Amino acid sequence: MTTADAWSETPATALLVLSDGSIIEGLGLGATGQAVGEICFNTAMTGYQEILTDPSYSGQIITFTFPHIGNVGTNDEDIETVNMAAESGIRGVVLAAPITDPANYRAAKHLDAWLKSRNMIGICGVDTRALTALIREQGVPNGVIAHAPDGQFDIESLKAKAAGWPGLVGMDLAKEASTLQSHPWSQTVWTWDEGYGEAKDGKYKVVAIDFGIKRNILRLLADAGCDVTVLPATATASEVLGHEPDGVFLSNGPGDPEATGSYSVEMINGVVEKGIPTFGICLGHQMLALALGGSTVKMHQGHHGANHPVFDHTTGKVEITSMNHGFAVDADSLPDNVEQTHVSLFDGSNCGLAVKDKPVFSVQYHPEASPGPRDSHYLFKRFTDLMQSARVS
Repeated sequence: MTTADAWSETPATALLVLSDGSIIEGLGLGATGQAVGEICFNTAMTGYQEILTDPSYSGQIITFTFPHIGNVGTNDEDIETVNMAAESGIRGVVLAAPITDPANYRAAKHLDAWLKSRNMIGICGVDTRALTALIREQGVPNGVIAHAPDGQFDIESLKAKAAGWPGLVGMDLAKEASTLQSHPWSQTVWTWDEGYGEAKDGKYKVVAIDFGIKRNILRLLADAGCDVTVLPATATASEVLGHEPDGVFLSNGPGDPEATGSYSVEMINGVVEKGIPTFGICLGHQMLALALGGSTVKMHQGHHGANHPVFDHTTGKVEITSMNHGFAVDADSLPDNVEQTHVSLFDGSNCGLAVKDKPVFSVQYHPEASPGPRDSHYLFKRFTDLMQSARVS
């Protein structure tokens, strides 16, 4: 072996091309091909499979700040998207270290093989700390992730594609993430060594609007005593009210809330005007704010992680939350009959609201905690308490 052979570099088999023309080289993982999206970073240290199946990430390329991703493999129980038959809306995944062989008794498949099966492109060998610092300083960039085992790329074409993508502002992705037809839900939360349970005889009839809903949200609703029916994102007020619900749940989801609100705000207004107890999270929180007369803004870098501290003005407590959003409610835009109930202790952005004269509230974060801490599970009881109070009033 010559000295040149000993020091030869492994050719790049994957690229991350930013909209400003910057090129980051690495080694390809998962599916081959190319995809364009918004590049964000997630600070969670666990739960990568739940994150990679969260429909709220549609249109995004996820950079994990934790370096070792894939070491517990994947399995069929930790999937969060309800419709696994649909193509994943997540555009790609960026990792620091190569994926190691799984070392966990629940592992059923290697993450690389799982990425291939989900047609998701990955790149590893990236300085994710530097990429995260860039996003923090300059804001979330658009970009193209590309994987070619032979290392052959049309660089100019990739640069043009990254620069030409319009971004998430004005983009309605909830229709793509949502179910296409109504269906019931009865599965309850996972118990160690037993798996998931089955709810029977739910006390409260709840309609959950699916803007990109996660399984663990539905499980916690069922666990709280709700008889859940899931409706598509495009459901009208008359369709929702036709189920005679005790409560309405507005789910998480991807994209620009103003774009999705073009058809959902009218439905939300119809529900709120009837005084039906309503609970919204994430995208549902943002669209509830729009329906109440508020506005939303695109964030500089967004909130993506499982360690975000939030102050709850209603309890005086701080809870550590799981977040995934690139848009936020403008607290100053909320009308007088709406109060801000939660606020981020990272940047002071709005994280919750409640209508003063109606049983309606919402939060910006993901209280189902999949992945993440369980500090916010109390919100599901708050929802059922509102439905119980509405019954006896």
